[in-house]
Amino acid sequence: MRLVIFDCDGVLVDSEPVANRVVAAELTRLGWPMTTEACQIRFLGLNLTRMVPLIETELRRPLPLNWELHMEGRLVTVLSEEVELIPGAASALAETTRLGLPWRIASNSSHAELRAKFGRNGLGDLVAGRLHSHHDVPRGKPAPDLFLAAAAAEGVAPVCCLVIEDSVPGVRAAVAAGMTCLGFCPNDDGAHLLAEGALPFHSLHELPALLRAAMEGTQ
Repeated sequence: MRLVIFDCDGVLVDSEPVANRVVAAELTRLGWPMTTEACQIRFLGLNLTRMVPLIETELRRPLPLNWELHMEGRLVTVLSEEVELIPGAASALAETTRLGLPWRIASNSSHAELRAKFGRNGLGDLVAGRLHSHHDVPRGKPAPDLFLAAAAAEGVAPVCCLVIEDSVPGVRAAVAAGMTCLGFCPNDDGAHLLAEGALPFHSLHELPALLRAAMEGTQ
């Protein structure tokens, strides 16, 4: 293993409850009654671009012009004011570095959203130059494009990459890229991630030991 690729939302940053609240309120306003919890279940791991056709099918009409840009702007504002790190995220990045492993972040979020999330939590300088957004590639997750772009940027073959993901679309993207995947599941047993090909784990504090084991397994 020569490169670790982290997902952002739900792995490093606890942004999903905040983003889902904003999106649920907007969908309810548009005529699709939605709770924060239902939004999490329905759209976990999907970017706004992939959400648009699903929403339009449910509403049976097109969304307003520039709706995606409008929502991105609202999300950036709220995330920059409210979002917090997942417990253990900062130490996980530090330990990955201490182990001598390069790392990158590949997310279905926009670059503006990523800057808002990490900037609020004081990690903006640390992650600069390591961020990959779905806007950088033809297809976001569950396509493998994001993870392949992160590997190419580091000059590492996909087979030598380890992905940290928390969603089914993310795990599917990692598997499609030919990468090993750890499935972060702090609130359940991770059976849904295991079924897609990821090895479940339940706390970022477990990650250093898992990384060391992965390194030893490739020696």
